[in-house]
Amino acid sequence: MATERKRPVITAGLPSQLPDIDPEETSEWVESLDGVIDERGTKRARYVMLRLLERARERQVGVPSLTTTDYINTIAPEREPWFPGDEHVERRIRAYIRWNAAMLVHRAQRPEIGVGGHISTFASSASLYEVGFNHFFRGKNHPGGGDHIFYQGHASPGMYARAFLEGRLSEDQLDGFRQELSHPGGALPSYPHPRLMPDFWEFPTVSMGLGGLNAIYQARFNRYLHHRGIKDTSDQHVWAFLGDGEMDEPETLGAIGVAAREELDNLTFVINCNLQRLDGPVRGNGKVMQELEAFFRGAGWNVIKVVWGREWDPLLAADTDGALVNLMNTTPDGDYQTYKAESGAYVREHFFGRDPRTRKMVEHLSDDEIWNLKRGGHDYRKLYAAYKAATEHTGQPTVILAKTIKGWTLGSHFEGRNATHQMKKLTLEDLKTFRDRLYLDIPDSALEENPYLPPYYRPDDKSDEMQYLRERREQLGGYLPSRRVSSKKLVIPGPERFADVKRGSGKQKVATTMAFVRLLKDIMKDKEFGKRWVPIIPDEARTFGLDSIFPTAKIYSPHGQRYTSVDRELFLSYKESTTGQILHEGINEAGSVASFTAAGTSYATHDEPMIPMYIFYSMFGFQRTADGLWAAADQMARGFLLGATAGRTTLNGEGLQHEDGHSLLIAATNPAVVAYDPAFSFEIAHIMENGLHRMYGEAQENIFYYLTVYNEPIFQPAEPEGVDVEGILKGIYRYSPAPQVDGDAPKANVLASGTGMQWALKAQQLLAQDWGVAADVWSVTSWTELRRDAVECEEHNLLNPGAEQRVPYIQRKLADADGPKVAVSDFMRAVPDLIARWVPGDYTSLGTDGFGMSDTRHALRRHFHVDAESIVVATLRQLALRGAVPATVPAEAAKKYAIDDVHAAPVGETGGDS
Repeated sequence: MATERKRPVITAGLPSQLPDIDPEETSEWVESLDGVIDERGTKRARYVMLRLLERARERQVGVPSLTTTDYINTIAPEREPWFPGDEHVERRIRAYIRWNAAMLVHRAQRPEIGVGGHISTFASSASLYEVGFNHFFRGKNHPGGGDHIFYQGHASPGMYARAFLEGRLSEDQLDGFRQELSHPGGALPSYPHPRLMPDFWEFPTVSMGLGGLNAIYQARFNRYLHHRGIKDTSDQHVWAFLGDGEMDEPETLGAIGVAAREELDNLTFVINCNLQRLDGPVRGNGKVMQELEAFFRGAGWNVIKVVWGREWDPLLAADTDGALVNLMNTTPDGDYQTYKAESGAYVREHFFGRDPRTRKMVEHLSDDEIWNLKRGGHDYRKLYAAYKAATEHTGQPTVILAKTIKGWTLGSHFEGRNATHQMKKLTLEDLKTFRDRLYLDIPDSALEENPYLPPYYRPDDKSDEMQYLRERREQLGGYLPSRRVSSKKLVIPGPERFADVKRGSGKQKVATTMAFVRLLKDIMKDKEFGKRWVPIIPDEARTFGLDSIFPTAKIYSPHGQRYTSVDRELFLSYKESTTGQILHEGINEAGSVASFTAAGTSYATHDEPMIPMYIFYSMFGFQRTADGLWAAADQMARGFLLGATAGRTTLNGEGLQHEDGHSLLIAATNPAVVAYDPAFSFEIAHIMENGLHRMYGEAQENIFYYLTVYNEPIFQPAEPEGVDVEGILKGIYRYSPAPQVDGDAPKANVLASGTGMQWALKAQQLLAQDWGVAADVWSVTSWTELRRDAVECEEHNLLNPGAEQRVPYIQRKLADADGPKVAVSDFMRAVPDLIARWVPGDYTSLGTDGFGMSDTRHALRRHFHVDAESIVVATLRQLALRGAVPATVPAEAAKKYAIDDVHAAPVGETGGDS
């Protein structure tokens, strides 16, 4: 007979392995609980248990916390603080702002314009912002430096409307919403775009998901500056306003563990839970607030729910048997959305009517009173209590989950409707209803005269509302949103700091990645300038040789190093410190870009220019995080990106997912990125020095640099005497003139970048010795900069047809270069083809098109036909086409080198260390 297996006891994290040192006392507690259940019922027992858990947490007993709580406000009415504002005046201010925000979008839909916009998001979140503006958001003039606020992108009309009341924007500017080129009196961009409105917006947030991610890393970077002694940021708070639908973006929730782990109590998320995405309910069959509460609590955040307005307080106080709370807990979001698209009578029947106890509870209320039971996200007192609790909480970041109605008070066509996000116009009936609900003194005639252009509303400057608005912002440190730049310049180190790598590597083989690391170490030795660097590294520091700066720069950790490092005896041991300079992000490219953005915009957010240097596997830079880097460009970040282990054949053993043959192409799509593919260490030195002067010296350009560097060891040549520095910086210079060839030799030109320079130089030798061809080798440091120069010339010539026509730099450099041009790099052909249209004469390119594969470098280069022998055949083919060599020569060369056979490729460099 089989032995009956005992069912395991689920302890839910309780210390079951510990012995019971007092079984009798334990038994008494268990019997007490049984007594409460038997005599008072399970609901009373549940309340007692929850209260004990709460008390245990207050006394730091350390029992596991609940992941979700009842669908009611976290802060009970009796624990709410006194509301210090004049609520009537604040509601009037909110009414003016809400009207102007809606009119801003509505007027932009007039027949001759029709440029779009969003009304309903701000309608739902107006109270969330107003409580902040009037009581919490500290401006740039605040002694502590001011808060950093990530406004929800679709709520931008509300921020413009408030700035209009404050006198910072004119009526004409409001009418220029989304007409940045065509509107004559000034205009407003659609969303928060610092690059388009650099004195107003500070953070771009409308690429949904990035706002939350960047807010976390902004709060962390604020702590980093403080711990390193660069700036006291202890009085600065980061606020991120997000949508509940936006929380489906993995970037939004992906880094919340970082915020909890680093105890960022200088950070508050405010999630506008209007229960709707762009097209419908967020969780129609579920409860998104409960889901988010579990996520954030589980990650270690402080969670504050603001579900119900004050009108619900008497009902909840009377709910002695929990019937109402049970309804609240079990009603799905889809039904809550429907309730607010119906009526008070509908809510009475379909919500309260589902339980006779709750039906009786509202018998004394009229349908209008039931309809007026508000959601917590529209109640100033509930929101004030939540914000105050968030700012006073220590040791954890806080998330406020505020329940609202999308399209609130905009009328029955908008409120809670699935299509409300796309609705941009109000009918005449909507306008009148909206005006009436806001109690605005606007006559019918003003609306009927032209329903496409209803008036904005701004009270007299001497009114109570306007004086209150100004007084509140003055006390809090000035108007927001606001962005300031003082243009503090850094003293860039002199040429001597860049001299060592310009001398080459002598008899030692060094990859360009290691050459860059040596240069960085030299620059960081400068006492004042060196501390400005912020090395940002995902979990590959040793791959890139950056473990060499661990002992000196140290790795930033808000907790220092509390453990004994396993490699403590090594010279390059892993060292963490509260004052560490390195941001070691782990396997986290998205977070690394967020850190890059926070550091690269510190010149504006903190008036402290910092120099981020983010080094990464090049495949996982622009391919994986191009959206974050676009946002960095919008925020006008400055700094250096290093795409290490670049190229499709250089990182030869990693295969399809790792081998990068296209990042330069993606980088070329970002107007703020200055991209280079240097071949030698001396080129890197000139590029870095120039970049520092452009971004941090006199010029102060809002750009950032991207350099691809390689892990293939080569003998780094010394800088040639009289090297063409202008050519290095502009994108092309003649590195190796053609060798002497007997007779009237055919001429050719090989244009190469990055590691492709090694193949080009070998091809130059083969062309001369095997075929009598004199080929110049040109180093193309930047295909992108050459293209941009050419495009700018064309644009100038288009706009100035009668003036002297500009000639692109690439045309001028190659004007006297005889013979065909063959371009090659370790990237796909589309990269060298960026300049194809402007190269004089015959031009062809070779590249690593297709997917990467794992093999030896020489096999891969033969496979992609970018090696020296393939360059020779391509050059001879171009010469044959123009009759400079016999037509049979290319075929002879192809056969001689067996360029279709990977086994025939000569073995080259097999090393792979950085």
